[in-house]
Amino acid sequence: MMRFFAALGALLGFAAPALALDKVTFGTNWRAEAEHGGFYQALADGTYRKYGLDVTILQGGPQSNNRLLLAAGRIDFDMGANMIQAFDSVAENVPIVAVAAMFQKDPFILMSHPHAGYDHFRDLPKATAFIGNDGLVTVYQWLKLSYGFSEDKVKIYTFNSAPFLADKNSIEQGYVTSEPYAIAQQGGFTPNVFLAADYGYQSYSTTIETRRAMIEKNPDLVRRFVEASIIGWYHYLYGDNAKANALIREDNPDITDGQIAYSIAAMRKYGIVDSGDALKRGIGAMTDARMAAFFKQMAAAKLFKPDLDYKRAYTLTFVDHGVGLSLRPKP
Repeated sequence: MMRFFAALGALLGFAAPALALDKVTFGTNWRAEAEHGGFYQALADGTYRKYGLDVTILQGGPQSNNRLLLAAGRIDFDMGANMIQAFDSVAENVPIVAVAAMFQKDPFILMSHPHAGYDHFRDLPKATAFIGNDGLVTVYQWLKLSYGFSEDKVKIYTFNSAPFLADKNSIEQGYVTSEPYAIAQQGGFTPNVFLAADYGYQSYSTTIETRRAMIEKNPDLVRRFVEASIIGWYHYLYGDNAKANALIREDNPDITDGQIAYSIAAMRKYGIVDSGDALKRGIGAMTDARMAAFFKQMAAAKLFKPDLDYKRAYTLTFVDHGVGLSLRPKP
């Protein structure tokens, strides 16, 4: 009889030792912020652990490059900023692959002063444009081709908004989730906001990237990390995100509650995470059609050669399966 109960206990897991969790390091591309919230949520609420993962989030910043650490095999996953990076990896023969896109819309924006003659997108090409170096060689090249923007109008944006605040005849780049809040705080006015994605810019953003070797050798680990992160994003957007925000503030003490709240509201308002294909396929969705359209944009803007095998930059294996759809609140 005792042997029976011992066997039953082992079967039910009463006395069985816990299975070891797979240790995973995920590098972000900037200091902790609400735009990383779904990953912190999955860590804070135990979703990663439920998927058998012991995850460390390695925050990025101005003095770090977690993408290089991924390429070198020092970390397991990293957060890609956009698909331009992924296409560039193919062009440079770097074996990094995007496996999910947590942002359906790239949050890149242009801002203008209200009531200064730049209240419509068609007005913006005539303004002085404060654009960062990265933005100039990427999004701005598309703006030149598609809407007639000119590099003659560009002044380099050094992430100091004082010149923009002082010049009502200027525009400034930013992220819809952050810079408008900063401008309101510093300048005392709400800027006009133009989200590039709403005017045809088709890049995904906040991608999950890993090495091709990881996909080939341990696809189950990739699947578990992607699916747990997707669930984390649903919980962060629609559930109790207090613990995740506490972890964000712990990693980045400089961020304020006001900035976090603004960022979350902006992600919801503009459909940054949960819109488009994600509405039916689930957060993280990517499609071949969208990738083809965006690559065509970038090739036309002369960022890449038209014959680049851009499909090597991503895989749809781990997304588009409807994971987490039931967690979205009913309308």
